[in-house]
Amino acid sequence: MQNKLKTFNWLGLLNTLSPVIALFVVFELFVLIAPSSFATARNMETIARQTTIVGIAALGMTMVIISGGIDLSVGSIVALSTVVIAWLLQYAGAGPLTAALGGVAAAAFFGLLSGVLITRLRVVPFIVTLGMMLVVRGAAKGIGREQKIDVDPARLRWLDELLASLPAERSWMLLPPGVWMMIILAIAMAALLRYTRLGRHTFAIGSNEQTARLCGVAVERVKVLVYTLCGAFGGLAGLMQFSRLTVGDPTVAVGLELNVIAAVVIGGGSLNGGEGSILGTLVGALIMTVIASGCTQRGYPNWVQEIITGAIIVIAVAFDRLRHRRTA
Repeated sequence: MQNKLKTFNWLGLLNTLSPVIALFVVFELFVLIAPSSFATARNMETIARQTTIVGIAALGMTMVIISGGIDLSVGSIVALSTVVIAWLLQYAGAGPLTAALGGVAAAAFFGLLSGVLITRLRVVPFIVTLGMMLVVRGAAKGIGREQKIDVDPARLRWLDELLASLPAERSWMLLPPGVWMMIILAIAMAALLRYTRLGRHTFAIGSNEQTARLCGVAVERVKVLVYTLCGAFGGLAGLMQFSRLTVGDPTVAVGLELNVIAAVVIGGGSLNGGEGSILGTLVGALIMTVIASGCTQRGYPNWVQEIITGAIIVIAVAFDRLRHRRTA
């Protein structure tokens, strides 16, 4: 019994640290084979900025996957958020804060709608969010009249600075405001999952929904909250996307949901539900960005990046399956 306990603890520790170890290995590999500019502070800042959009969206996706669900509409929600923000700025005369809140609110509404449809109609999340992906993308195109919404630069104010490189006078910040926002949100979400009833209930539902229901967990309410939060984080990711592009583009972020889901899976989240962590998710997002940055500096074409990232996803899922077999 003691040997089994030690083995189990070792496997649990390895599962927790494996994403961090993988990030270290990938980073050191590119330090060795990429140009010297790869390991510079400027490139580290660039990697952090490039991780922010996927990283913020993946915070919400982590809760969804832990609960045993999935959300395929995240990319469309990001696009919708950029369009709503641009429309409010350009045509409604809203200030930057009001426009940002409006974009996040619109995204949260569609997350709420997904949660309600999943719980009330008892349709599997894959089908509901697949349909919502098309609905939200269509809504974004309708608001933008099937074209991008350009915003007067005078109306942007601080919105275009969230992910911009820091000027010399603000070098004391070390990272752009958007990256700090991602870090603060990650800490808040980690605390929510670890210390709140919603976090405990989310893990319980993902581990065994029927048992959670018998233990008095309000399963439907928790699922609605989880999908609403996922939509809101998609809206915040859309805010970062708007900061980078400074236009509302209904065609942006196509396929982004795959990168978001991949970040959670690479970070140790289980598609069976009941497992996942915020730290692991951010590490998973960083791994993909480091691969993209390293391949770009080495001059590798995009298909090489895609093969490497895809292989890492398959290995992560295979490792998860193997671990479940050993602990079963």
